[in-house]
Amino acid sequence: MTLAAAVMFLNEDKLLPRMLASLANQTRPPDLLLLVDDGSQDDSPVLASAFAERQLWARVLSRPRQRRTSDRLARASELSAFQWALDQLGADLAAYDVVAKLDADLELPPDFFARIMAAMEADDALGIAGAPLCVALPDGSGVAPEYSQPWHVRGATKFYRRVCWEQVSPLPAILGWDTIDETRARIDGWDVWSVPFPDHAPLHLRPTGSYDGAIRGYRRRGAAAWGYGAHPLNVIASGLVRMRQRPLLVGGIAYLSGWGGACLRRAPRAEPAVRRHLQREQLRRVQAAVSRGAGR
Repeated sequence: MTLAAAVMFLNEDKLLPRMLASLANQTRPPDLLLLVDDGSQDDSPVLASAFAERQLWARVLSRPRQRRTSDRLARASELSAFQWALDQLGADLAAYDVVAKLDADLELPPDFFARIMAAMEADDALGIAGAPLCVALPDGSGVAPEYSQPWHVRGATKFYRRVCWEQVSPLPAILGWDTIDETRARIDGWDVWSVPFPDHAPLHLRPTGSYDGAIRGYRRRGAAAWGYGAHPLNVIASGLVRMRQRPLLVGGIAYLSGWGGACLRRAPRAEPAVRRHLQREQLRRVQAAVSRGAGR
């Protein structure tokens, strides 16, 4: 199978060198790597260009300057950059069996591409795959898994079978897009799961929610739940769970306020068929969890 991967970056000259070094060390590099500059004003484009000169399978793309916003993450600018990059390939996109979206704030293990591609080659029904992430412990003693549900593939490492991608796209550039894509895929009969990395998962150099503050990060996650159409019971349960995480209480309150604020302003969200399917999935998981608890 052939693979085209895209790494989106914006002013990442502090973290991009670690990502590029881990890309150079892959046992199975992508057939094409697109380094997509989303309007950087630092040395990121210089670093990317130097890398592309050394690696024949890499190419730099510079996306036209976008309108500045107060919260680029809320507008899913990394998704827009990815969809723009694939559009630049035109008819050449058909030459690739798998397309992958990667964030620039990662450090990949050497078998990253090899392991995920092997999983997709072994399972024709696997439409979207990815990897779990880990984060460095504050005391520098090692790493710890970054929490994610097993049925969800993190937006930072999205591998799409191209046929599946063509079915689920274009995706709305809203918070929650990385659940909308998975729900659309499952509606169409595709499997979605993250490939285990028992030895060393990709390292998330900038942990989720730390870009501009944990509270704002929790609020975004609540708004994302509105965007992909989470069941209200699931929203409440998620808020209660987050109240037990640091910062205590505040994170859960911020999550619920993010959902409530998006609801009040009627923010864009997934189409009704996606919301209905997702809510049925969520209720089944809640029922299964209750049944397991009752059986103890």
